[in-house]
Amino acid sequence: MIRHIVMWKFRRDLEETPQQIAQEMKSRLEGLNGKIEGLLRAEVGINIKETASSYDAVLTADFPTFEAMEAYKVNPLHVVISDYCKSRRLERVDVDYEI
Repeated sequence: MIRHIVMWKFRRDLEETPQQIAQEMKSRLEGLNGKIEGLLRAEVGINIKETASSYDAVLTADFPTFEAMEAYKVNPLHVVISDYCKSRRLERVDVDYEI
């Protein structure tokens, strides 16, 4: 099984606050559960504190295989969410590992 973790720091110069963006990301990404083949679970956590080194939100997603994860990344349902995020993020980091 593959675990995919992504963390984002959102822009502070938009009408939406980082907290609002994080909540929207949570709603959209968790809404993919049961809609994309190979996505076993997607969960988004929203950071409850803000420091200079902290990120605003984190995605933890599980897939049965690396190929399933790669298919998820180009699935049109995910691409729409990714485009939304790209227009609002300052930073993004990720790690993928086998569990």
